[in-house]
Amino acid sequence: MSVIPSVAAGLAQLQALATFLDTGSGNATFSFYNDSKPSSVAVAANPSAKLVTLNLPKPCFKSLNADNIELNPTDAATVTKTGTATWARLYNGNGDGVADFAVGSDITLANPNLVLGSTLMINSIVLRPTT
Repeated sequence: MSVIPSVAAGLAQLQALATFLDTGSGNATFSFYNDSKPSSVAVAANPSAKLVTLNLPKPCFKSLNADNIELNPTDAATVTKTGTATWARLYNGNGDGVADFAVGSDITLANPNLVLGSTLMINSIVLRPTT
């Protein structure tokens, strides 16, 4: 059985998710990888495929809108390995995996071909509830 909440309930869930992202002593992060996206967030990411990790500020929640929530932009981080970003994992401040995103469909980068020593940041992070 699939449960699809109302927009209001979905927005409340996303606000709770933003609070969950801020749990822990660290900041929530997005890490980008150049291998195949795992079947679930429970499967460990391959550390040798990591290209860059971006930190979200704490708190990460920026605003509640009519049909989405917005998170604050990440910092600008230095790419540590050259490669094409194929997916990203969102971690909370405890370092626990929260969600996986496919680059190109779930996350849009201006250029997914990342070069060692270049910088990357996410300026706009908008999450929409399933309706």
